[in-house]
Amino acid sequence: MLDTVISGGLAVLPTGAEEADIAVAGDKIAAIAAPGSLAPLAAKRLVDAAGQIVIPGGIDPHVHCLWPIPLPGQSEHQMTAPASVVSRAALFGGTTTVLDFAPVNPGERIEAAILRRSREWAGACCCDYGFHIMVLGKLAPELFGELGEAVGAGHASVKIFTTDITPSRKGRMVDFGDIWEVLKVLAEKGGIAAIHAEDNDIVMHMYEKLFREERTGFENMAEVHNSLSEDLSFNRVIRLASSIEGAALYMMHTSAATGVDAIAAARAKGRPIYGETLHQYLIYTAEDYKRPNGQIYHTYPSLKFRADHEALWRATREGAIRTVATDEICCPLRVKLQGRRVDDTTGGNAGVEPRVSVIYTETVEKRGYSLNEFVALISTNAAKIMGLYPRKGVLAVGSDADIVLLDPRRRHLVRAREMHEADYSPWEGRDLAAWPSLTMLRGKIVVEGKTFSGEEKDGSFIPRKVADEIRARPAV
Repeated sequence: MLDTVISGGLAVLPTGAEEADIAVAGDKIAAIAAPGSLAPLAAKRLVDAAGQIVIPGGIDPHVHCLWPIPLPGQSEHQMTAPASVVSRAALFGGTTTVLDFAPVNPGERIEAAILRRSREWAGACCCDYGFHIMVLGKLAPELFGELGEAVGAGHASVKIFTTDITPSRKGRMVDFGDIWEVLKVLAEKGGIAAIHAEDNDIVMHMYEKLFREERTGFENMAEVHNSLSEDLSFNRVIRLASSIEGAALYMMHTSAATGVDAIAAARAKGRPIYGETLHQYLIYTAEDYKRPNGQIYHTYPSLKFRADHEALWRATREGAIRTVATDEICCPLRVKLQGRRVDDTTGGNAGVEPRVSVIYTETVEKRGYSLNEFVALISTNAAKIMGLYPRKGVLAVGSDADIVLLDPRRRHLVRAREMHEADYSPWEGRDLAAWPSLTMLRGKIVVEGKTFSGEEKDGSFIPRKVADEIRARPAV
């Protein structure tokens, strides 16, 4: 017997957007058929989706929960919101799967890092999730074998920093010899490297220069985390990976035209490389730092300039940028505003809830993207690149019944007080062209209108395996 039939909506299928009925049995999509054909069947629940867009649940491949935020001038940290808060907000916004990070501390085994992170998430997450393994600093020789085991256990991506980001965060950067060894392991075991790429020499030089010149305000951030840094670091990592057959790259939070150019050039040569950007980089620029409370728009690397905007938008259609993520950091406004200098401003943003609707508005309504292009950016491409497809990221028979009804009849004015993340939003007052009316996670309706019926135990860890074609060539 069918549990749910969603009837009358415009379904975004792999072949295109068309009116269709979708049947759900248990936690899977059981049938997709002509409009009206499944509605007469004896399902437990019939959902009328007339006038709405039916899409696969969104996938945010870049969030940080229970993440330490340094307190300026102190050795202590404050932790950001846990998975229970972020996942609830994600579901309200139409995102059903998130990927966070399992940082491996110095001297710690990868297995222990995964176990520690799993304990923080198990039974505490309302949506499905996975982890990027995050390696930090100087890597012990035994870690490389452990990485291979972790990839085999379903943790298919490894986060690597090429910079310490700020002078106070020593110990993040991995040297290029160790990056080379990590890439070899991932090529052999079938994983993908997720890179935070900035040139550390350039970044630290600019910190020293701005402090020497007494221009330390955060409004100067784009001078430190600049386009040249992205150019040098992207090309160096790409050249390193190009020496290893099967080494695939996922370039996180691409922010500049130089990064876009580096990715595009490598893809033109057949390299398996995929660019991620953030919705902040697509909409805000370094000029927004000058606005009141301008820190709310910031994440690392910095916001850039209008020409970078234009390059990023072109790349979402031309191939270099394949996903739009959030770099989610959910914290109160007082924490987001606590730093005022180029070296202590809090990164990340509370953005997982409005992401799907923001990108729908900016792509479909404002720029004429097709519904399939929109869904690719917020769901399907991340599923394919990160090893979740076809379980996630697609409306297809046998896929998880992660289904969202996006209602274009419900224009939505963003108000932080009405959302479920933080007490502020960088999107405050933004007029959005649609908003989810219903979110289903593996067959369970968890959000309907303003009603949340999900539970913290609903979320499951999803093991991932990157497909061979993703690692062989630019397949997405």
